[in-house]
Amino acid sequence: MQVFKFGGSSVANADNINKVADIVHAALQEESIVLVISAMGGVTDALLKTGSLAAIADEKYKDLLKEMENRHLDAVRALLPIQQQSATLSLLKQQFNDLEGICDGVFLLGELSPRTRDRIVSYGELLSSMMVSAKFQSLQVNQLWIDARKLITTNANHGNATVDFAFTEKKIQEFLVKNPHPLYIVPGFISSDENGNTTTLGRGGSDYTGAIFAAATQASVLEIWTDVSGMMTADPRLVQNAKCIQRISYQEAMELSHFGAKIIYPPTIQPVMSRNIPVWIKNTFAPSEYGTLIENESAVTDSFIRGISSINKISLLSLEGSGMIGIPGFSKRLFEALANESVNVILITQSSSEHSICVGINESDTTKAKKSIDKAFGYEIETGKVDPLKVEDGLSIVALVGEQMKSHPGISGKMFGVLGRNGINVRAIAQGSSEKNISAVLSETDVKKAINVLHEEFFETSYKQLNVFIAGTGNVGGKLLGQIQKQLQYLQDHLRLQIQIIGLANSKKILINEEGVNLDCWKDDLQQASSGNIHDFVQRIIEKNLRNSVFVDVTANAEVATVYGSLLEKSISVVACNKIAASSKYSVYQKLKSLSREFNAMFLFETNVGAGLPVIGTLNDLLRSGDKVNQIQAVLSGTLNFVFNNYDGTKPFSQVVRQAQAEGYTEPDPRLDLGGTDVMRKIMILAREAGQQIEMEDITNQYFLPASCFEGSVEDFYTEMEKQEAHFKKLYEEAVAKKCKLKFVAAYENGKASVGLRHIPSESDFYHLYGKDNLVLFYTDRYPEQPLVVKGAGAGADVTASGVFADIIRVGR
Repeated sequence: MQVFKFGGSSVANADNINKVADIVHAALQEESIVLVISAMGGVTDALLKTGSLAAIADEKYKDLLKEMENRHLDAVRALLPIQQQSATLSLLKQQFNDLEGICDGVFLLGELSPRTRDRIVSYGELLSSMMVSAKFQSLQVNQLWIDARKLITTNANHGNATVDFAFTEKKIQEFLVKNPHPLYIVPGFISSDENGNTTTLGRGGSDYTGAIFAAATQASVLEIWTDVSGMMTADPRLVQNAKCIQRISYQEAMELSHFGAKIIYPPTIQPVMSRNIPVWIKNTFAPSEYGTLIENESAVTDSFIRGISSINKISLLSLEGSGMIGIPGFSKRLFEALANESVNVILITQSSSEHSICVGINESDTTKAKKSIDKAFGYEIETGKVDPLKVEDGLSIVALVGEQMKSHPGISGKMFGVLGRNGINVRAIAQGSSEKNISAVLSETDVKKAINVLHEEFFETSYKQLNVFIAGTGNVGGKLLGQIQKQLQYLQDHLRLQIQIIGLANSKKILINEEGVNLDCWKDDLQQASSGNIHDFVQRIIEKNLRNSVFVDVTANAEVATVYGSLLEKSISVVACNKIAASSKYSVYQKLKSLSREFNAMFLFETNVGAGLPVIGTLNDLLRSGDKVNQIQAVLSGTLNFVFNNYDGTKPFSQVVRQAQAEGYTEPDPRLDLGGTDVMRKIMILAREAGQQIEMEDITNQYFLPASCFEGSVEDFYTEMEKQEAHFKKLYEEAVAKKCKLKFVAAYENGKASVGLRHIPSESDFYHLYGKDNLVLFYTDRYPEQPLVVKGAGAGADVTASGVFADIIRVGR
């Protein structure tokens, strides 16, 4: 004997029922079958709503009944040949007449008892199973429709009745012996008490019906057919890359179903487990796919975690106080108080000091649970021995499940480590002594993020996904997007890193796409996106709450730099091309570094100094390896180096500066470069990274621009430079007379920093520095005379973008 159960989606319409008939017809060639049928998809909810409307004297219940009747009758007309329809149509109409009579009674009485609710809701399975029976009759299959209420006996706990297994199994076995058929068709979910009143087995109870029949008949297999190809490693609605679990143990399946996996009804496992009957979950719409086989033994695989599941709408009740320590009976009284109100406890955790105990329950039970506990511990609360009960709502439980966890140390550390790195706060933890699951209570808003990071940590051997949000889509931003697009496949193949651009923002528009921005047409999409400012963009990033999130600032905007802290506090890493944050007040710089450490989020700004050159990275490597930086000499402005390398007095100084700006080497306001402000920021950042507490006003700047050049607009600046050409020519000629070149040099030594124009002789490392190159000399304890040298292009959109890109990859790795 085989037992097949088909869910609501599998019998939702005539086309789907035909698929069911094909599957069952093929399986009948091997063994006889008990076929358990659920109500058509959505019908159970509609029946419950019908009863509720009737109870409040709302005549819309009649409309709902008519809609359901038409749906069933239309399905029969599409399912059966015309000449075979009349008997089934009449049978179904009679059922709807009876159902309408019950609802009319509820309407008149204005009352819907649990017993009557069970009667109303039972019609869903009765109607669908009658249609399926008619289908097989039309195919001339020798079959028998059985009213499950005649065979499954329960207590009178309406809505979630308890089965009398001994009596039920005896009746099923006797009935099947007396009525031999190759195919039995049974409505799921429904049963009756010893007085013959209709009861139900709880939502999802059709699975249970299948398990009851499988156990009673000692079936070779219980196949549960649904609309997915088995149990998944995580909810596919939350995790895009969820995988099908091919084999799993009964215990693992029970753990997953208890913690919210909706594929199988939790009580289903118990009857078949006691008889060692395998359960096979299959897909009605892809019957050739393997599905999930549930057996006694856990399959030995490389992955010792079987799945990740969750329950939402959880409340955490915490009882604590010094009066609990060493006093027996507190836990007993707590659980008695909850049991008296029929409150189901989902999770329990207690401190070893006995100072506190907390339990997780369904949010819907919170009010009555609190009332009962407050009453039970009223004296202790009043006398201060126990604190008033603490209630936290809006929580969820996320559970890792796997039998093989017990033989693999470090699972808990790995789990909580990855949650912590993504800024997910764990409120409570529970792990059974069997070590089949580890459960964590966390905010409901963090569930999707938590399940994704855990799935990536334990199941994704292929790649890690980095969710990137970029502010600034100008010259550097555009180059960055182009570089990322070009390298996407390389990063996935060689570094197992998938970079997904989730959001883009400029000064006016915000583009967010959780599936990933299309990098082929991002400019058009951004132009048509919604309006918003940087604060709107950050709010959207925080609301998205995606795992492995990175915010990238490729602006030079002071307002953008102010949002870093709020992002780091949410464990969102920050990659900054923008120098403003790292070169602002030391307290701000230090606060951002502190937040980065506290919330396990990286704060990287390599391109603040030297564009794509590894200047800050090299400095940090020296310090981490125990070296000490004593002196830094550097040409840090690609702009100024370009200008002085190209100015020889034959063409105006202002024209050379314009050329530098046209080629993308200068800041939007070139005075930041030529006035030395940009270089001051850079040497200050290096000094700070070397461990020096330093502010901008501590840096000496030997200006070479006349004061008049700093007045007015950028155009006024160019006009004034033209007037001051004689000044610039004199600077050049003085250097040439000494056989020197002009270089704008930054220096740091003994805690002091300075910047200024210098005459560089031919023997200097700076003399042969051409174009837009930067050069940094680190004099350290290990490099006292011959410095460590970093040299290369220090300006330009391409190299700057590549430096930002490198920082993004560092976050990913």
